[in-house]
Amino acid sequence: MSIVDLTGERVWRTYVGGKGLDIIDKREAASDGHFPEEWMFSTVEARNSGRENLVEGLCKIKNSDELFIDWLKKHPEELGKGHIDKFGTTLGILLKLIDSKERLTVQVHPTKEKAMELFNSQFGKTECWYVIATRNTKSCIYLGFKPGVTREYFEELFEKEDNKKMLNCLNKIIVKPGDTYLVCGGVPHAIGSGCLIAEVQEPTDYTIRVERTTPSGFRINDFMCHQGLGFKKMFECFDFNTITALEAEEKYKKIGNKINFPGGYYRNIITHADSQFFTITSGYLNGTVDNFNNKDGFLCAYVINGTGQIKDETKTINLEKNSQIFVGANTKVSVVGHNLEFLVYGGPKI
Repeated sequence: MSIVDLTGERVWRTYVGGKGLDIIDKREAASDGHFPEEWMFSTVEARNSGRENLVEGLCKIKNSDELFIDWLKKHPEELGKGHIDKFGTTLGILLKLIDSKERLTVQVHPTKEKAMELFNSQFGKTECWYVIATRNTKSCIYLGFKPGVTREYFEELFEKEDNKKMLNCLNKIIVKPGDTYLVCGGVPHAIGSGCLIAEVQEPTDYTIRVERTTPSGFRINDFMCHQGLGFKKMFECFDFNTITALEAEEKYKKIGNKINFPGGYYRNIITHADSQFFTITSGYLNGTVDNFNNKDGFLCAYVINGTGQIKDETKTINLEKNSQIFVGANTKVSVVGHNLEFLVYGGPKI
């Protein structure tokens, strides 16, 4: 069992952003554009109309041309026996960095059940957002239908392409670094402008968009809106139960208890009691953790800030901002951190 250093893949999207990712990746002349996402630990191809001839989104082993998905097929034991028996050699989760200059379009993703019914997929797209940074104090998210919104009214606004009123159907919530929100399949949402978010989700790219033009004026292809379902059927993916902004925060905002240990602390923000699809732990380390053994399955570790090292029985990997480390099931590791801020993700419930 082992640790593996991975490289994220920038992915084309309809909305504009990515300058923050350029800065993290230490690219010259950082700027916003149509590559506002970096997919991490990805075994999933992006779905982009007009770019079907391109393979986008699949991550690679660092300093190698080998795809992570191919590495997993050669080393399935790294996922753990229980995971393989239930999901095969797919990772079961997809992680992203999302950097929005502009607001994303109002959208929804299917639940696991709707994904099977409509896309013949074992995975839907419940997701979770961890806010790493914001560009200003007004950065926000939009989450859940406000009281009074009905399917008939929302479909009418869609037919009229009244983007302003469709957005106004959703609750607006101001966010700050460290905030975490669970976004269940079926719940309408949008990430506001100026958010740098670490997202974990079920491993699909099924996104139903109801705004046919982005805030910056990009006209979205019909397929990218309805994902092949057609404009009428796509509304079956929405949960039209309504909720107030306060109720949305109480239901979807996740904090987790802070647990201190010598040299640092961690929070189990999302556990399998919150979501059957993934777990999230945030933490800080300014010291050493010896002989940690993740007996429950694989882990995906992302470094937000700081430096350090992680080592297993055969190798040592240096850690820095944006390091993306896969830790195989039943792998014993030791970690040295210097002001190390990190996120650790686990896979679906077995």
